[in-house]
Amino acid sequence: MKETAHPHFAQTLIRWYGQHKRSLPWRDTTNPYYIWLSEVILQQTRVAQGLPYYQRFVETYPTVQALAAAPQDEVLRLWQGLGYYSRARNMHHTAQLVVEKYGGRFPDTYSELLKLKGVGSYTAAAIAAFAFKEQVAVLDGNVFRVLARVFGIPDDIAAPASRKVFQKVADELVPADEPDTFNQAIMEFGAIQCTPLMPDCLFCPLQQSCFAFNHGMVQELPVKSKAKAARPRYFHYVVFELNGAFYMRKRLEGDVWQGLYDFYLYESESKDLPEEQLLQELRQAGVPVQDAQAMPVSKTYKHILSHQKITAHFHRIKLHETLKNDVLTETRLGLYNVEEIESLPKPVLISSYLKDARILVSL
Repeated sequence: MKETAHPHFAQTLIRWYGQHKRSLPWRDTTNPYYIWLSEVILQQTRVAQGLPYYQRFVETYPTVQALAAAPQDEVLRLWQGLGYYSRARNMHHTAQLVVEKYGGRFPDTYSELLKLKGVGSYTAAAIAAFAFKEQVAVLDGNVFRVLARVFGIPDDIAAPASRKVFQKVADELVPADEPDTFNQAIMEFGAIQCTPLMPDCLFCPLQQSCFAFNHGMVQELPVKSKAKAARPRYFHYVVFELNGAFYMRKRLEGDVWQGLYDFYLYESESKDLPEEQLLQELRQAGVPVQDAQAMPVSKTYKHILSHQKITAHFHRIKLHETLKNDVLTETRLGLYNVEEIESLPKPVLISSYLKDARILVSL
């Protein structure tokens, strides 16, 4: 920690927090289930986007027992639009574990919370500090940024080894009597005062002792190495329609959107796919396309994930007969009517197409 560290860092942030904090529902409770829900939802999600999801989850599953008992498809459907669906699957699994192994009560210490599968150091610290007032620091992107700037920490926050450096600094700052308020304060300070691109340094209560401000390094800190460029993928979906119903399938493990529903998929090396190449693929799969009525290809849909950039087209085909059982087994497709499709958990890209194609009017 630099010598320029603010001598009353914690107290200054707590005072600032009392004057500037946003009113958020998870700050008005010590219920570990609600705190856990909010932290899972807000990982890699802005508060404005995550808030309505939090409210829907609390209303739909008011207890951890209710969430544990829910079908996974229902949980994924409620999560739809938040992305990073592994969070929802892990959340559902953890709820079941809390019910089965801990009788529906969350462990009340950081070390015990870490033993829960699907609960990492960040979430464990948040529950321990906010629900049980344990003196442990919560580290998120906002906290990394504040600490790096105020104390001049040059370590790359994208490097796993750096976490120990920041954790040590943060743990030394947490006051024993107000660990919950301090952690909320420093996270909020990073979210609305010490922001990534245009921090409000002019009216910052830590300005005089901030290393980055005094050394002209506000834009240089924190240090974060660039992520790898997203690799391109080209999806060609075939939307089989039969008498107003559509064939869809549940995605398996080992790829994006695990557990969500999409259409028959042919992935190619480029965004352009000759019609004959697609027809040949369908014939080889046993799909009766020789008498099927083809419709125009959809517009181009793009979806950017953390490490992948997906470009997709949809080829809608009206069938005149049901797909044979061996084809259904091979492709894992099932026939769903519009009402059933509405209730299925789907990637945003699929939902966008369904709305644009007027298959589903409201999503």
